[in-house]
Amino acid sequence: MTSSVRTADPPPPARILVVDDTAASRYITTRWLRRAGHEVVVAGTGDQALSMVHDHPFELVILDARLPDMSGFDVCERIKAHPDTAALPVIHISASFIETEDRAQGADAFLTEPVNPGELIATVQAALRYSRARIAAERLAHRLTQLTDVSLAINGAQTFPELVAAVTHGATLVFGGTAKVLVAASATTLCRGATPGAGQRIDVHIEPVALLEQLAAAHLGTRGGAEVGTARGFGRDTIAVLARTKPDQPALCVALPAETVTTPEDRNLLRQLGQMGALAAQGLRAYDREHRLALTLQRGLLPSHLPQHPDLPVAVRYIPASANTEVGGDFYEVAELDGAMLIAIGDVTGHSIEAATIMGEVRHALRAYAAEGHGPAQIIHQLDKMLCRFHPTGYTTLCILLVDLHTGAVTLANAGHLPPLIVDHAGARYLPLGGPLLGVGVDRPNETRIPLPRGTTVVLMTDGLVERRGVPLDEDLETLRASMIPGENVEHLCDRLLARFGRNNRDDIALLAFHRNHPTGPPD
Repeated sequence: MTSSVRTADPPPPARILVVDDTAASRYITTRWLRRAGHEVVVAGTGDQALSMVHDHPFELVILDARLPDMSGFDVCERIKAHPDTAALPVIHISASFIETEDRAQGADAFLTEPVNPGELIATVQAALRYSRARIAAERLAHRLTQLTDVSLAINGAQTFPELVAAVTHGATLVFGGTAKVLVAASATTLCRGATPGAGQRIDVHIEPVALLEQLAAAHLGTRGGAEVGTARGFGRDTIAVLARTKPDQPALCVALPAETVTTPEDRNLLRQLGQMGALAAQGLRAYDREHRLALTLQRGLLPSHLPQHPDLPVAVRYIPASANTEVGGDFYEVAELDGAMLIAIGDVTGHSIEAATIMGEVRHALRAYAAEGHGPAQIIHQLDKMLCRFHPTGYTTLCILLVDLHTGAVTLANAGHLPPLIVDHAGARYLPLGGPLLGVGVDRPNETRIPLPRGTTVVLMTDGLVERRGVPLDEDLETLRASMIPGENVEHLCDRLLARFGRNNRDDIALLAFHRNHPTGPPD
């Protein structure tokens, strides 16, 4: 029986610097190394060696311990002390006896002349394997750290363009080079992101989903998971990951130049990036569905149409919170009664199905009490009793106005809501109306009665329109008041206020404005 021991394959050739002041020694060492396939550069002094290692890339230095201008140990120490060359392996060679403690000064290996060719090549191969393994491990650790940082941006994306930009930036950060990313935003459209390199501008645009579907069919078939391979459709020498969380989910694609993904570890990192992006995309699609469902439910709980009266045009807007999928409690009500117009706005605390349910009950009870002929103060009193009995934690703010369509007189009552904003030829001012919110069961002030001259506009809003985190509410209300324009068309007014104050709203916004026209008709 014969046995054999499989030897490890030699590492790929390297660029090696040989430093020796003796021409014969340099020739012999260089010859052996070149026969082994390595590229060799020579230097005769320590100064030359130090200059060359800082100006040119090398993977290994073979260094004579005795040089004419300085000790080889000093050269090694200076190589190891510089951050750019600290990891460069150094092999000392000496023709004379060297103390053991001197041999241990910084070098990765030590050989004594005359050097056996096999011993030299084996030592070089061992040093290269160790150095390359260390570099690969450090590179992998660095990329894993970058991938962790990238995951924060990917999971924090709130829209598909943001997600595409985060994945594209992450791909260029981790792997370098160009990157292209495709993410299905819906069943028919996708977001495509592309950048020419790390730190460069990322272009994101919308296009049909056909290309992504073709790539997913070719790489994944009907399976879920993530597959890395050559990607057609992006040009030659491209590698891509196709990933999706489940078979019924749209896929995500990240395409990179093939030269940036060269090792099994690189392919695994690319697979992780694809899976991370696919999971975030699934979350965004679920969020979008929930948000649209919440919006549909919310709008279903609000009045389906507004009564139209030529003397009192009314405009309303409702905008759900941009960062919340749950239904909220903001509401408004406009109803024409016998010779009067009931106008109200309110807000049930919280975002939940319970808040929306309470809102619906309050709005319908409000209409019922008004239809029975109760005034604003009595309506608020009745609603407060209802909430205390049936929804003891359903705290609600509410402002009610009852406008006499013949005289223009307005009867008002407020329960903890923002005060109405009155706009006329004299300017804009808030009407001071006090009163505790609904659901606390305490005494309340009487209702207020004021005239509403023709040409006057009244603006009602919930706090989502003006309230900003870290800014006093009084300051935000003053900014809103100062922006008012007397006589402005109420539809234009609502659009303008939302454009200025309602962007990226963290809370729901209900906005209502009405204007008492002059007899000649509506203002320009």
